[in-house]
Amino acid sequence: MLVRRLGLVTLFPLLSGFMTGATLIVAIGAQNAFVLRQGLRREHVLAVVAVCAVSDIALIALGVAGVGALVEAAPLALTIVTIAGAVFLLAYAAFAARRAMRPKGLETGVATKSTLARATLTAVALTWLNPHVYLDTVLLLGSLAATHGPDGKWLFAIGAATASVVWFSALGYGARLLSRVFARPLAWRILDGIIAVVMAAIAVMLLLRLL
Repeated sequence: MLVRRLGLVTLFPLLSGFMTGATLIVAIGAQNAFVLRQGLRREHVLAVVAVCAVSDIALIALGVAGVGALVEAAPLALTIVTIAGAVFLLAYAAFAARRAMRPKGLETGVATKSTLARATLTAVALTWLNPHVYLDTVLLLGSLAATHGPDGKWLFAIGAATASVVWFSALGYGARLLSRVFARPLAWRILDGIIAVVMAAIAVMLLLRLL
C-alpha cells in the first residue's frame, strides 16, 4: 500500500508536468513552424531540435529554481502563485478555445537553403527573443511546479522537459508525416480544443488543492 502510494506521489507531478508542458508548447507559432519547416527540408534538423529542447530545459530549470526560492522565502507566495497560475491557465484555455473556433493551417513556406549557423541562430532567436516564453515556461511552469512541493517540483520539471524533447523531436523528424495533417485547419481545431480542455482541467485541480 505504501509503495503504491509513493508511486502515485511520484507519478502525479511527472504526468502533470508532462501534460502542462505539452499543452503549452504544442501550439501553432513561429518556433514550431520553423522546426517543422527544417524537418520538411531535412536541413540541420538535429541542431534545430537540440537548440529548442535544451533552451526549454534551461528555461524550465530557471523557472522552477526561481519560483521555488520565492515560495520558501514567503509561504504565502505558494497560494498566490497557485491562484495566479490557475487564472492564467483558464485564460489560456479560453484563447485555445477561441483558436479552435477560428483555426488556421500551418504554413511552412519555402526559402533558400540555410547554413548550420543560420539555422541554429534562428532557432535561438525564435526561442529566447520570444516574450511569451518567459511568461509560459519560466513564470507559469515555475509557479505550477512550486505547488508540488520541494521534491515534486523537480519531478514536474522533468515531466515538462520530457514533453519538450518529445515534441520537438517528433515535429522535426516526423515533419513529412505531420505537414499534411497540420496544413488542415481542422487538425488545429481538434488540437486547440484538446489544449483548452486540459488547461481548464489543470486550473480546476489547482484551485481544488487550495480547499
